[in-house]
Amino acid sequence: MIYDGQLADSYQTQNAPHVTVSENRERSAPFSFGSDGSRSQIDIHKFVAKLKSISGNYSTAKCAKSVRIALQSAGAKIVSHPIAASDWGDTLTKIGYRQIQPEFDHPQKGDIYIIKRTPNHVYGHIAGYSGSQWISDFKQQSYDVYKDNNVTYTYYRPL
Repeated sequence: MIYDGQLADSYQTQNAPHVTVSENRERSAPFSFGSDGSRSQIDIHKFVAKLKSISGNYSTAKCAKSVRIALQSAGAKIVSHPIAASDWGDTLTKIGYRQIQPEFDHPQKGDIYIIKRTPNHVYGHIAGYSGSQWISDFKQQSYDVYKDNNVTYTYYRPL
């Protein structure tokens, strides 16, 4: 739920890594995209299946890693990526998601939300919607994983 890296002290906000999106014609998918004009595809069903298969019942503090692995297994071409979950918004928009107003009462399969960092949660959190529940590195009871009044959410939906 915290970060996608080996050491927390290796995190740097100033130099967010560059993400490259490239073409992949081998897979069929519900949507395709490319910030540079190329076509790339993500299969939402594969994204959800992978996320389910690698998540547990309890957090391992690796939500960003779990979401990244699920996206890559579904066709996303992510060469480098941010470590902190809170910093994944730009990466999601580059691979074919668009930011929308939070719709926790009507989530759609493949939606992803990010909890921005707070003083108590310096790396934030990221999770994807399976069609029936929110999943990150663990199967969540709800989207509200932090009992903290200071959290803000950004919400992304596939194009």
